[in-house]
Amino acid sequence: MQAVEEVGAVVIGAGFSGIAASIALQREGIDHVVLEAADDVGGTWRDNRYPGCRCDVPSHLYSFSFAPNPEWSSTYASQPEIWAYLRACADRFGVLERCRFGHEVLEAAWDSESARWRVSTTQGNFVATTLIGAYGPLSSPKVPEIEGLDRFGGRLLHSAHWSGSVLLEGQRVVVIGTGASAVQIVPQIQPKTAQLTVFQRTPPWVLPHTNRDIRPIERAIYRRVPAAQRLVRTGVYWLRELFAIGLCRQPRHLETVRKMGIKHLESQVSDPVLRAKLLPSYTPGCKRITIANDYYPALSAPNVSLETAPIARLDETGVVTSDGRHIEADTVVLATGFHVTDHPMASRLRGSDGRSMAEVWEGAGMQAYQGATVPGFPNCFLLAGPNTGIGHTSLIVMIEAQLRYVEAALRERSRRGAATVEVTPAALAAFADRVGRRMVRTVWMTGGCQSWYLDRHGRNTTLWPDFTWRFVREAHRFDSSAHRFGYAARPPRTEPVPSA
Repeated sequence: MQAVEEVGAVVIGAGFSGIAASIALQREGIDHVVLEAADDVGGTWRDNRYPGCRCDVPSHLYSFSFAPNPEWSSTYASQPEIWAYLRACADRFGVLERCRFGHEVLEAAWDSESARWRVSTTQGNFVATTLIGAYGPLSSPKVPEIEGLDRFGGRLLHSAHWSGSVLLEGQRVVVIGTGASAVQIVPQIQPKTAQLTVFQRTPPWVLPHTNRDIRPIERAIYRRVPAAQRLVRTGVYWLRELFAIGLCRQPRHLETVRKMGIKHLESQVSDPVLRAKLLPSYTPGCKRITIANDYYPALSAPNVSLETAPIARLDETGVVTSDGRHIEADTVVLATGFHVTDHPMASRLRGSDGRSMAEVWEGAGMQAYQGATVPGFPNCFLLAGPNTGIGHTSLIVMIEAQLRYVEAALRERSRRGAATVEVTPAALAAFADRVGRRMVRTVWMTGGCQSWYLDRHGRNTTLWPDFTWRFVREAHRFDSSAHRFGYAARPPRTEPVPSA
């Protein structure tokens, strides 16, 4: 029988949110482990190593507020730099020594009798008072349901499973998808391929990229005067908050963005037929806006063709379109995103009534108070959970706000001498109602597109439909009345036996 390790808390995942959670728990004096299925920290920035991978949020904002990085080489950091930053943070704050690599969580189930979470992994079992789900929304690659994927005789890879050994020189390559990852991959591989075919279902809005190198003098100032970098971060944050006006409040203000996108397209694509294929028909922001200066030129290259016909199936040698054409391929790249609204981990978390979180969410869709807590799952907190995604700024802002909420909940649990803390159904219903009412007027619901933000019922259970400062303010005000606290059962009192 495998030994069971008892800890104060278990954190699932070692990406941005898992590292931040570990730092927060250490600050609170809670002993814990970080369970990571892979062999290193980094999460999505460890896994996504495709060519050209770069963040579309400015570097100074896409980092922990408590751990600024004065050494960013550019205003929009590349994947290797972000991964190196996360590894450095994990080392600096002692997270690495609390990580258990190669530990894929198979199930985490609440044990009401002991008031503990029982967590089973591929390398051992754990018992913990607190469970923090930090596995992130972009951690489970989504493979499309296309007939014949298993029959294809060439190389088939997902953008999240790229490796340095992928050689594409002189090959016939098919890229399926035109989202954020494809917009970065296509320009990088286009010069190497003999023939590149890009399958597009819906064209993205592409805006000019403003990335630039950060000058040595700037980095020197940030090193010597940290307040200068904090000031830049603050300025970037509030500038990005302005985008929420168009995305969340008044989509008509996105007309300027539409004109900018059209100008960018017309200046880079001279072929009217190709340009017509690449012009979106929906409001900018309805699907995630991409930024690139080399995507349109790559699609205009003589060895590239843009296919808008649906894919019927794959066979041993390539792709068959719905109109019967066959496109030969040596390699097929799936740039098809992730399981966001149907993350597999939700099926592995079981609450006090034995149901999984996925089963609880089956009817109304993903819902969590402050994006973190769900009734029936005591002492369980999700980071980057439902409706915490951001269309205009940094997810790190939301993660840090959530952790303030988690810390406050754990402190209140301790202050009361309680065994458990859990959001009430009424509090979640009120929170979900506020989110739903705000969501109605957003561009994601009115912009005329289908996106990965929406679940299979058409509900946006992914994004926060407002300014992030509102979320931060709400998360920092812990409301005890929105929670119920449970107390451990006490042994029956033993009365003295009277003497005869």
